[in-house]
Amino acid sequence: MARFDLNRSAEMEVFVRVVDLGGFTHAGRKLRLTPSGVSKLISRLEARLGTRLINRTTRKLTLTEEGQAFYQRAVRILAEMEEAEREAASGAAPRGRLTVNSNIPFGMLHVMPLIPRFLEQHPDVTLDLVLTDTLIDLMQERADVAIRAGPLRTSRLVARKLGTSRMAVVGAPNYLARFRTPKTPADLAEHRGIGWTFPRAIRGWPFKRGDRTEEAVPPPAARASDGEAARRLALGGVGLARLALFHIGPDIEAGRLVPVLQSYNPGDREDIHAVYVGHTAPLPARVRAFIDFLAEHVRVGDPALKRAGDGRWKLVG
Repeated sequence: MARFDLNRSAEMEVFVRVVDLGGFTHAGRKLRLTPSGVSKLISRLEARLGTRLINRTTRKLTLTEEGQAFYQRAVRILAEMEEAEREAASGAAPRGRLTVNSNIPFGMLHVMPLIPRFLEQHPDVTLDLVLTDTLIDLMQERADVAIRAGPLRTSRLVARKLGTSRMAVVGAPNYLARFRTPKTPADLAEHRGIGWTFPRAIRGWPFKRGDRTEEAVPPPAARASDGEAARRLALGGVGLARLALFHIGPDIEAGRLVPVLQSYNPGDREDIHAVYVGHTAPLPARVRAFIDFLAEHVRVGDPALKRAGDGRWKLVG
């Protein structure tokens, strides 16, 4: 049985403050503790968890991989504790204007179909839904929740995972008939691709080569501002595109898009998160209700691509 410890939330809060403020001294000043007192609390937390969370040097503190994961969870837990206390004290019900910003493919396929049910359950909430693949500043845009796919930037925002999806390079049958199916990633130099009008965390397309992962990308014939536009360009035979299976799965199974270079696919996944400002102040009830609703009702499987006996590609799993 786990040891009952009344100080766990306090240790968690001290850890989050150290990360947010960038050091023991600043965190101690904010929490009215000495730097050595803060350091002892962090050491006690690491000893209890049995792992190092922070790498300490004379110049700066950096999070370990375990520390980064613990930080994300701790921020969410502390925000939920604050919200629980606030709602218990005020009996707050979801109401008011809720602004949600979602990337276009996920918003169209998974968010919009759920909106009628959410608003039926919470009639006092008014929803503003903005679909865009452009990264936004939640504070500047005054958005309550942003839904994004792909790697998250380190920030003070809280992220709640909604699902994950594998990626695939695909082309339309008429495009492959004209340019031939690439056999190796090196063949992409002779092909046409569909790129992006905005910067991506990973510029190239990853491919496995033995124990290594290498990047290659075809010269762009066109660039798109969002995933749905890239999908439609691919369907039109403009070029090859690398997109998430949650988005193009039906096109693959219907034969409208054909996966290529699958033997070189590294099997990487693109995570989908709901991102929100959560630990500087209690979450409004409408924001908490929407995030919990998404977590309960969004269904994004993680199927793999398999070739059937008739040569067609199918989503399995």
